[in-house]
Amino acid sequence: MIYDASLDDLLQKTWDGKRISQAEALRLYNLPLEELGALADRRRQLAKAKDFNGRGNEIITYIVDRNVNYTNVCNVYCKFCAFYRVEKDSDAYVITLAELDKKIEETIALGGTQMLMQGGHHPRLTKQWYLDLLSHVKSKYPEFNIHGFSPSEFVHFQEVFNEPLEKIISDFRAAGLGSIPGGGGEILVDRVRKRISPLKAMSDDWLEVMDVAHRLGLFSSATMMFGHVETVEERIEHLERLRAQQDKSLTYPSGGRFTAFICWTFQAEHTKLKAPTVGAHEYLRTQALSRIYLDNFTNVQSSWVTQGLEIGQVALKYGANDLGSIMIEENVVSQAGTTFRMGTADMKRLIAELGYEPRQRDNWYRLVN
Repeated sequence: MIYDASLDDLLQKTWDGKRISQAEALRLYNLPLEELGALADRRRQLAKAKDFNGRGNEIITYIVDRNVNYTNVCNVYCKFCAFYRVEKDSDAYVITLAELDKKIEETIALGGTQMLMQGGHHPRLTKQWYLDLLSHVKSKYPEFNIHGFSPSEFVHFQEVFNEPLEKIISDFRAAGLGSIPGGGGEILVDRVRKRISPLKAMSDDWLEVMDVAHRLGLFSSATMMFGHVETVEERIEHLERLRAQQDKSLTYPSGGRFTAFICWTFQAEHTKLKAPTVGAHEYLRTQALSRIYLDNFTNVQSSWVTQGLEIGQVALKYGANDLGSIMIEENVVSQAGTTFRMGTADMKRLIAELGYEPRQRDNWYRLVN
């Protein structure tokens, strides 16, 4: 075996917490999985070392919330989605306020602090419908966070309402929107987006929504759905675009930024996208590389919803510091054939088994117990 001093230098650079390039990320991607995982775990420790009164390395967090899909009507027909319907379908729906109240009250009864609310790109819901929904929730449940509407939805709103993004997001925030989820990120490379969701927001559109939201002081999450038609290089390009946006957002006096990164694998069942799926090793490898590359992200979530409880737990040793949500309700991924479930007791057990202290958090990663 030929000794490679440059690889040793890269490993040391990564261990020390320094920023790596896209070319260096590709080199790290090809390391043995356990070695890459150890580097990612080191980067997790560096990212969390100053949190929670110096105890960040000992704490793994989770959140109690609920996914609420306010409509399944959508006119972008993504090939990877088994959830969407058209208006004429017998099982198409738009949620009522009474149905929404029931879901929120069930969530609060379980100790929940927010709902993740997203929906299809419904062509006929008006801006006032959304504002009324937000105002209703905020007035009736003022302490309950609405983590709602992905960037692709905001691009859709811009087209339907014929208003600038800044006005729409500002009005939604004034009505009660608390933060924005990173849904619809998929892969932020237009070659990929044109193949899997050609009618959906392109990469620059998605990032513009996040940029506007951050300038207005809103926090958001960032995501990646991989393991379909993209290359490894395109996954790294996706990470580069997120890191560059976070660099920019961190300069805004408003304080808005990405709070966390979450990646998951494409779930193929019942979808129209014909692509080879990837397994747990590829998931762990990609998450580990993401933790290393996203040096300006404090939090990385494990995706037990797509990987199952055991791999979700293992992912806590591959760069993740958060086990995500107990997911009281989840409709989109489950429509594609993945139906893992977990309660608070399971969350605490999985975290404690690794020697960490489980703590519930809110959307801003503040501890709530």
